Formats: sequence, C-alpha cells, structure tokens
Amino acid sequence: MGFSLKAFDRIDNETDFVNHSLALFEYQFEKNSVYRSYCDLINVTPTEVQKITDIPFLPIQFFKSHLVCSKPTPPKQYFESSGTSGQIRSKHYVYDLSLYHKSFEKGFELFYGSIEDYTLLALLPSYLEREHASLVYMADQLIKKTKHPLSGFYLDEWGKLKKTIDALEQKGQKTILLGVTFALLEAVEKYSWNLNHTLIMETGGMKGMRKEWIRSALHDYLKKGFGVETIHAEYGMTELLSQAYSNEKGIFYTPPWMRVLVRATEDPFEIQNVGKTGGLNIIDLANVDSCAFIATQDLGLVHPDGGFEVLGRFDQAEVRGCNLMVL
Repeated sequence: MGFSLKAFDRIDNETDFVNHSLALFEYQFEKNSVYRSYCDLINVTPTEVQKITDIPFLPIQFFKSHLVCSKPTPPKQYFESSGTSGQIRSKHYVYDLSLYHKSFEKGFELFYGSIEDYTLLALLPSYLEREHASLVYMADQLIKKTKHPLSGFYLDEWGKLKKTIDALEQKGQKTILLGVTFALLEAVEKYSWNLNHTLIMETGGMKGMRKEWIRSALHDYLKKGFGVETIHAEYGMTELLSQAYSNEKGIFYTPPWMRVLVRATEDPFEIQNVGKTGGLNIIDLANVDSCAFIATQDLGLVHPDGGFEVLGRFDQAEVRGCNLMVL
C-alpha cells in the first residue's frame, strides 16, 4: 500500500477518494470481524469490489448490537449515542482520537475558515447531561481552539447567554451559536434577537423535548426569531468521525474524505441514481478503526453537485440487512 489509511485528509480528487475507499474496504474486510461476517453473509469479497458502489454498507444498527472494531481488543475510549432509559445505545470505539481531531478541525476549516477567528457558544443541554457524547467532545475541542475568553458551553444560563451575545455583537466579533434544535427554539421564545455577526448552527433533533418540525419551516422560524438570513446546520452522528455542513436550504456538503450515496428503500443493495430518494449510505474515511461504510436510518437524496438532503428517517424500523446477523 503506497499511502497511509490515516492520511484521509490529503484526499483532494475523485481518483484519490476511490483508491482510498477500496484500500480501506480491503483492510476492514480483513481486520473487522463484524464487517467481515456481514460481507460473508451477503457473499461479497474484495475480488468483486471494483468501485465504491460495490462496497457493502454495514447497517448502522450493528453499532448497537456488536463491537464494531478493526482490532481484537476494544479501546477504553468510545462515543455513545443518546437514547431514552432502557434503550440500547450505539457505541463507536475510537483507538486514535487524533483521527477525530483531524477530521472535525479540518472539516470545519474547509467550510468556515480558521476557528480562531470565531467565538463559539455551545447550547447543547441534552448532550451535556450525558457522558461519551461525540458532539460535546468536538464542541469542547473547538471552543478551546478559539482561544476566546467568552467561548464556552451554556446550560440553562439564558441571561448570561443573551448578555454575552449582545456584547459580542456590539464589538462586531464573529460568533457561532451551535445549538440543539429545541434549545434554539427556546432561545427565540425567551428573547428578541437581531444578529449581524452571529452565525446560528443547528445540530438537529428534538431529543423528545418537542414535536419534530419540517426543516424548512424550522429554519424559517429560526431566521425570523434570530433576525438572520440563513440558518446553518451540522450533520453528524455517533457512528461517524466526520461532519457535513449546510449553509443554505438544508443542503449538506461533505469534506473530501466523506461521501453520501442513496440506496433503494426496497432493495438495500441497490444504489440509486442521483436525484432519487432512498436510504442514505455514508462513506467516512476517517472511520479507520471501526467501519467506514455505513447504511444509516436516514432518508434523503443526493444532488448532482454532491450535496445531499435529509428528508426523514425510517419509521422505527430496523435498517434492512440487520436480520442477517443476531446476537
């Protein structure tokens, strides 16, 4: 192999992406026992995988039921999904946290420039209340990199948050308010805002706190409430080490080492053409030591320029293919 599988951040063209994906598939086929078992059950071997659409995508539910690792012994460090009491949560084991740092730091920079130019305010109440949340870890690291004294987490400190943003606005300081959806809704219900230097970024999810909104209606409401022209959004999940970002109309774009494909809803092994709706399959080449090829529970479509939309989720259903393997 002429390159390091950990050097995903050097990918800058389609050929590099394809070659890296195929090499990582071969590595994970050999080293990841859960992924290997899944490939064996659907009768796919490396000799049959010539392009990225041939690669099998592991149903995301396996992160709940199995230990998805490319090494025999799991590390101590892992990220865990949210869930109500009694629910089985996904666990994403990470041997090398520098891969996560590299992914979220360079990914942010590609879309927004240097984090040091911003003050970052994180409004993530439901995440802060539990351990092993990858979003809190990422936000904490980015907050530290801003080196701004007012950057930080805000939990039920509405008056302090309002005063901080007003002060930053007055100074003309570039600021990001990163918030879970229900907390951003609470912010616009508590105060009136007219922001000129603050970027609002929602991370999605009501976490059972409110009824779900259609994204377009949510963004219209937040735009009016914060007095901004655009609501930005971050797309990530526990099982991924990379994020996609949206700054307009709910269309997300990925960094060069991440790719979204769409599978047919009735046939999990058929990749759809661009523009068709189906289940989202994600290639995340930062997932070196877990699985880089994941069939999510999100429904969406991919645009010709590579941007994608998230239109909903499978209704309380298991991703097709999970029933091939049992505990």
